[in-house]
Amino acid sequence: MFEKILIANRGEIALRIIRTCREMGIKTVAVYSTADRDSLHVRFADEAVCIGPPASSESYLSIPRLMAAVEITNADALHPGYGFLAENADFAEVCAEYGIKFIGPTPEQIRKMGDKITAKETMNKAGVPCIPGSEGLLKDVKQGVKLAKEIGYPVILKATAGGGGKGMRVVWEEKDFEPNWSMARQEAKAAFGNDGIYMEKFIEEPHHIEFQVVGDQYGKVIHLSERDCSIQRRHQKLVEESPSPFMTDELRQKMGDAAVKAGEAIRYEGVGTIEFLVDKYRNFYFMEMNTRIQVEHPVTEEVIDYDLIKEQIKIAMGEPLSGQNYYPEMFAIECRINAEDPFNNFRPSPGRISSLHTPKGHGVRVDTHVYAGYTIPPYYDSLIAKLICRARTREECIKKMERALDEFIIEGVKTTVPFHQRLMRDENFRAGNFHTGFLNNFNLESE
Repeated sequence: MFEKILIANRGEIALRIIRTCREMGIKTVAVYSTADRDSLHVRFADEAVCIGPPASSESYLSIPRLMAAVEITNADALHPGYGFLAENADFAEVCAEYGIKFIGPTPEQIRKMGDKITAKETMNKAGVPCIPGSEGLLKDVKQGVKLAKEIGYPVILKATAGGGGKGMRVVWEEKDFEPNWSMARQEAKAAFGNDGIYMEKFIEEPHHIEFQVVGDQYGKVIHLSERDCSIQRRHQKLVEESPSPFMTDELRQKMGDAAVKAGEAIRYEGVGTIEFLVDKYRNFYFMEMNTRIQVEHPVTEEVIDYDLIKEQIKIAMGEPLSGQNYYPEMFAIECRINAEDPFNNFRPSPGRISSLHTPKGHGVRVDTHVYAGYTIPPYYDSLIAKLICRARTREECIKKMERALDEFIIEGVKTTVPFHQRLMRDENFRAGNFHTGFLNNFNLESE
């Protein structure tokens, strides 16, 4: 049993981890930048350490400052949450050198799945279906143009160190290849310090379906079924649900088997997500693996009654997995409530929350770190809350979400609540007729 866990993160995920630690009898250490001194995760942790000014590079991304916080608080384990350094193999390695247990996969596993080219090679060897494309990084434009002809347009250029849609360009015709190649490389270099680019066949009208996997330290891997994350804007997820309305029992079995095979191929340790693209004919392809807890993990927790943070900690302590694969027993939908103006191209809306009322009731969950009087800083991700609803059918779940969104009152800043209200009323969404490009033609103003 760990005695004290330092949480190398902020906001709602830090508070989420603190809650589970308290239930397990484990003390917690919150770290915070000067911009986050009033956040709830600071208030509810057993100890709190200021690690620097608002800039992430000088606080949440500073390995020396985080390790100094570990040292002065005598923490014996560290939970990275999601984002920031959660998938940084060097950080996991430093923790090991300090004798601190990194609650997550090993540095080697992070490296294998963090670099998308290496991950694809690993999955090909394991027999997991992958999208046709380059076998490694593209050397130059000439090689890319030649391969694109062989694969057939459209193709997509992707940064090997990428994430969040950065360093990613879709090319529909040969004449557009070179300018998109240049833009993808420039963006990748600026965002990740690595301009390596690879190419894949672009899957039109795909569904983004991911499988939650869990692996212990003894080679056992299971899956906890799927989440549908197809409602996206510029590759950023806005709504997630489980089970997917696009899924069939046969497809779930095949994709679940592939997800477990993917985890077993690297003897994965911890909680992770195997992400797939599924075309309109229900052919599925490995896209990437996230070697961390996901923002949308509550969706899985609600449909199978499973505390994923607790499982992460138990695995890190060396406990073996019990049970086999899990399948949804309920329906759950998560809406990400961001401090953004949906009527103004989702422009960030930091500022002071003057009034806040969160929805309540059976099957309604709100994960948030904000409160009335809290000032949302402009320096970080705009996510301020996650609203999760659970019911016995998808139709009931959508109705419950509509009711909960109507109760969700946040004054002082703009939020994505109106967007979600409109989406829940959309006939195509309600019927399950959507894919990753669904929001490209979504009219927020109309009914």
